[in-house]
This record gives sequence, C-alpha cells and structure tokens, in this order.
Amino acid sequence: MDISKLKTLGDLKKSKYISKSIKQELRDNLISKLKNKEDIFEGIWGYENTVIPEIEKAILSMHNINFLGLRGQAKTRIARLFTHLLDENIPIVQGSELNDDPMNPISRFGKDLIKEMGDATPIDWLPRAARYSEKLATPDVSVADLIGDVDPIKAATLKLPYSDERVIHFGLIPRSNRCIFVINEIPDLQARIQVALFNILQEGDVQIRGFKLWLPLDIQFVFTANPEDYTNRGSIVTPLKDRIDSQIITHYPKSIEIGKKITQQEAKVKAGQKDIFIDEILKTLIEKVAIEARNSEFVDAKSGVSARMTISAYENLMSSAELRALKNNEKSLFARVSDIYGAISAINGKIELVYEGELEGPVFVAHNLIGKAIRSEFIAFFPNPENRKNEDYKKIVEWFGNGNTLTFLSNESNKEYGNALNKVDGLGQLVKKYFPNKTKHEQEFLMEFVLHGMAEYSLISKQDIDEGVKFNDLLDSMLSKDDFE
Repeated sequence: MDISKLKTLGDLKKSKYISKSIKQELRDNLISKLKNKEDIFEGIWGYENTVIPEIEKAILSMHNINFLGLRGQAKTRIARLFTHLLDENIPIVQGSELNDDPMNPISRFGKDLIKEMGDATPIDWLPRAARYSEKLATPDVSVADLIGDVDPIKAATLKLPYSDERVIHFGLIPRSNRCIFVINEIPDLQARIQVALFNILQEGDVQIRGFKLWLPLDIQFVFTANPEDYTNRGSIVTPLKDRIDSQIITHYPKSIEIGKKITQQEAKVKAGQKDIFIDEILKTLIEKVAIEARNSEFVDAKSGVSARMTISAYENLMSSAELRALKNNEKSLFARVSDIYGAISAINGKIELVYEGELEGPVFVAHNLIGKAIRSEFIAFFPNPENRKNEDYKKIVEWFGNGNTLTFLSNESNKEYGNALNKVDGLGQLVKKYFPNKTKHEQEFLMEFVLHGMAEYSLISKQDIDEGVKFNDLLDSMLSKDDFE
C-alpha cells in the first residue's frame, strides 16, 4: 500500500501508521542500510575507517552532532547526505508551518484543526528532500531568526492581543520540526544566541519571550565548526558544547590516491575539455601542491588548505591546455608540466599566508609550493640528481653549459613544443632509457618533466617569464643576475 496516497487523519489511522522521532527514523534506516551493505555516504572518500564509523555510532546513539575540522573537509556535504537516511515521505497536518505530526500535533494550529475536524483533518506528505534546513552562522543572526518573536503585523491583521501565541512568527528552528537542521560555523554565532539553543538541545522545547509556550520539537541537529574559530572569531560556549552529544573530528585525505579521487570526482570538466590528456604525474603534482601547502612555513596551518584548492587548480590546468589548443586551432589536447603554473591563481585564492608568506608574496609562495611538489615527485620516476655517481643528466647539463637556452611559451603549438624539446642533447635518450614504451606525446611530457626536475635539483636554471618558462645554464643564470644587480 502506498501510504503517501492517504488524504486524511482517518485514512492514516486505518493504515496503522506508527509515528517515530526523526532520530529514531535515522537510526532505523541506518540499520536497514547497514544490513543490506548499502553505501550510505556515497562520494565521500578517505573517511571509511575514521569519520564514517563515528557518524554511524552517533546516529545509532540518536545524538546531535558537531563536525569539527578545517576548511574543505566535506563537513557540510556529509550533513546533506543525512537526508538519504530519512523516510521517503512523512505525513503532516495540511497547512501547518511546524510540520505537525497528525498523530501528535504540537502547534496551536495543528491541535485546533484536529479538534475541529477530527478524522477528516486533511494531511499532506513531506518528501525527504524538503526535510533539510541549513543556516550559515554569522554575527548578525538573531534569536528571532532562529527561534522566533512576536509579529506585530500578524497581531494587527488577526486582531489578536500580544498574549495570544498565534501572534508568534516562528524562526528557522521551529519551522524545521521533524527535519534535519544544520548550523554551519557555529562559533560565529554570538554567545547570547548560542545560549538560546540550550533548551532546544537539552529539553527539546522552545522558549519565546513573553509566552509560557512549550513546543517539544523533534529535530536532528548537525553543527559544523573550524578549530581556528575557537581562538579567533569566536568559540562554542561551554554549556552548548556540553549539550552536543557527539563531536566528530574530520581530516584531510591521508593519501595522494584518495586526494586524486576527490579531485577527479569534484572537478567540473567542461564539454571542450573531455578529450584533454592529463598524465597521472600531473594529477599527482596537483595533490602534492596541497600537501606541501599544509606543511609550508609560509602558510597558516591553523587555517588549513581546502580540498577546493586542488579542485580549482585541476580545473585551471585543464583550461590552460584548452586555451592553447584554441589559439593554435589544434584538436589534440595535451596538458604539459608547465600548465600547472596556470593554476597559480587557484592556489593564491585558497591559502592563508602567515607574516613571512605575506612578505614573500602569494605568487612566490605558489611557485615555491609547485617547485617542492615537482622535486618530491621527480625522484619517483628518474634517478636522484643528488647522486653524483649517476651520469644520466650529464649530456643535458653540458648542452645548457654550451650556452644553449630553451624557452617554452604558454601558447606554443604541439609541433613547436616537440621541436624545442628534441633540440636538447641527451634529453630524449634519458626518457627512452627509463620509459621505452611511451607514446610520442607521453615522451615529450616526460622530457619537459625532466627539465623541471633538474631545475629543482639545481642542475640547470629555470626562470619564470610572462610568456612561459625559460631554462638555461645554472652558472650563466647566476652571472646574469649578478651583472643585473
């Protein structure tokens, strides 16, 4: 029987419908999904053995939850997935602004209507998608916004005295009765506003000034907070923190592979970018830039480095390759190592610098992070240049030592790119030695990767220019700098 077709309270009673609290509803549906081996938090990677088991325990315990973690750790996204654990539809008294349960109404409107109409009381069905409310905490949020207040206009329109509870305009929380209610960045709420939540969390009721009003609200609360907020913008007042049953600590991806999964899943690939070939080395470099940023002396560790940085950087990298193809009217799209520098604008916008970083400047810091990522990744594919017994790089160093330079322009064609690389003595041979079965374009990518790696290990010099990047002899570069000074 499809109970969502029932139209009245009498129909609902005949169906033997049993009401349950939202926390019980979440618990029951979680148990069902666990027994059926269903993926409950689809698209959330890296939390399988840490955060998700804690969430499951909190739901089984029927707890309100606070997610504590740095920016970009999927806190809000997880909260939104809680709706998957709700029933498909629930009955409400038709016209009720508090989503009254027809079997157990809590509002004056719901009680009066059922008293008047009895089993003929009309009901509506509220879908799970409509049972999620979210509020970003800001310093200007008021008690009236969250809880409610007397509405003089309603009192005048209905010709009611202020002593009548029907003049109350309910806030977001009462209107979220029988729903999931999320408050993001809760430390940003003023302390007096946080105090207003005490009774709702502990007793489940609402207190509005001037009224002896008891509303046993049925709400699953989810809060999010950044640890930085506890010492900077504000803090969760201790009694409120004490009333939040479970506090779950989130974290950044613990491996590069998980980071790559998240980036590939979240990055928006446009229609013209679907055929871009992006080497796995580049995908790894994007993730390593984030890792280097989280450990950098120039970046504020307390602020964190959001996963949104790698997503935006990856999107910028694709756009760099697409722009070059458009300008050269080429159909073959291949991302290059130097395209990662096209992501600097994405990196700059996602990191908070400490004082030393501000002195150096955001562009310098971004270049520094990319350089460290390349240095770290390079020795996973080629011999360590610091091993002086290795002579793999000798011919390349000598070529630059003979006064040769190599400039990659951001928008040069694939043909010009390949011709430039093949001029360097020993470069192609080195790549073929370690990667003999790569395609032409893959080998060219690795040839450029070698140059960047050698520059990071100070075998040759690399200079960033407006149009691209320039490689030359290390000694010549140092002398030219001295002459300029």
